[in-house]
Amino acid sequence: MAEALRGAHRLSQNVLWAYCMPLFGMNGMGILFSVYLMMYSTDVLLIAPGAMGVIFGVGRVWDAISDPLAGYLSDRSTARRGRRRAWLYASALPITASMVMLWSPPPFITQATLVVWVGFAYILYETASTAFWVPHGALGMELTPDYHERTRLFAYRHVVSSIGLGLGLGAVWLVRTAQEPRQMALIVSLVGGTLVAGMILFAALRVPERPEFQGRGAVDIRKAFADVFRNPHGRLLVFVYAIETFGTASLGMLAPYVMKYVVNAPDLTEVFILMYVVPTLAFTPVWIWASRRVGKKPLWIFAMVATMFGYTAMFFVAEASYVAVFVVVSLLGIGSGCGAVVAPSVQADIVDYDEYMTGDRKEGAYVAVWNFLRKAAGGVTAMATGLVLQAVGYDGEAAQQSAATQTAIMALIGLLPAVCYAIAIAMFSRFALDEPAHRRIVAELEARRGRLE
Repeated sequence: MAEALRGAHRLSQNVLWAYCMPLFGMNGMGILFSVYLMMYSTDVLLIAPGAMGVIFGVGRVWDAISDPLAGYLSDRSTARRGRRRAWLYASALPITASMVMLWSPPPFITQATLVVWVGFAYILYETASTAFWVPHGALGMELTPDYHERTRLFAYRHVVSSIGLGLGLGAVWLVRTAQEPRQMALIVSLVGGTLVAGMILFAALRVPERPEFQGRGAVDIRKAFADVFRNPHGRLLVFVYAIETFGTASLGMLAPYVMKYVVNAPDLTEVFILMYVVPTLAFTPVWIWASRRVGKKPLWIFAMVATMFGYTAMFFVAEASYVAVFVVVSLLGIGSGCGAVVAPSVQADIVDYDEYMTGDRKEGAYVAVWNFLRKAAGGVTAMATGLVLQAVGYDGEAAQQSAATQTAIMALIGLLPAVCYAIAIAMFSRFALDEPAHRRIVAELEARRGRLE
């Protein structure tokens, strides 16, 4: 019976690839943001690290408003094109425009005006990307109710995202090594932004939506998000994901600083990231197989334990050699790649539990919280990085940094994530929504819908 249901809910290759395609562009350009925006701002635009930290912090405050709104309104939408796809159509062009604005500020404006320009462009980009990420993530959760087919879907998503990240390193290299980095940033943002818009529009055209979910979000926005935290499984995953992503966010952001000022091999910055991305991609089939054999929870805990030890090792090996650093980074990629596949699959199961308890279908509310936590992790890490580097005397025009600055960099990229993962492991060990429990929930939901028809 279970196999028959799995076959009925199996997704076609066309749907899988169409759904995943925008992530190729979004993550390709996203790696440029996460890896190089901070250093580009401090070392090319010569904006003070503290000012950039404040910009990132303000962006996170705005996300606390825009993400819930996007999730709630996406759940409640009843557009002819679909409650999720209408948002994808609307997000495409603003994402492109904000990318160009952020990476290519006018060269003739004063430094004070530059800070305002970059701050405004960053807020615009975050708003436009929220209009994409929240509905797109919610759409993925709706595509199939099957426990393991969801893992397959998010494994495809992870593969496409990883390939995009790998190729996006080319954009990082082009901007970082250009003789005229501002001119190169303009070209990269124009080309990359145009490709992103095209991929989003293609997905909006080709990916179907389930019509029975139209307009089934919670009526009251306060109740919608209160339900996320009333859900015991959802509440636990929120805190685990927040802790884990807070630690992980430091890796990409601090990679250029580590390679330039600690390892003294700035030309290998892109290799550093590539050594992380390739294992996350290569081991994706293993996670699909292992998830079926041992279950999502034990598999994710194992991966988090391995990642925790990897970050601890990072603090001690960084000054040894780039070879040692690359070995540790590869191990981190293996561990964190598991979370990238399993975590959204677990979240989709939790949304089913929410419908079982409340009768609503509010994937958007859950993804909004998830999306806010992802961006908040990057923002808090960026703010902490900017403020800490400024406090220890970081100089963006200096060829080398002080010993105190180097130690601060390594603590942020190594010890902080290790502590975060230790807390996440302890919390997730309490998670109780396994496959048999989910199967009973889905059966009840199908019976309810049958009675309503």
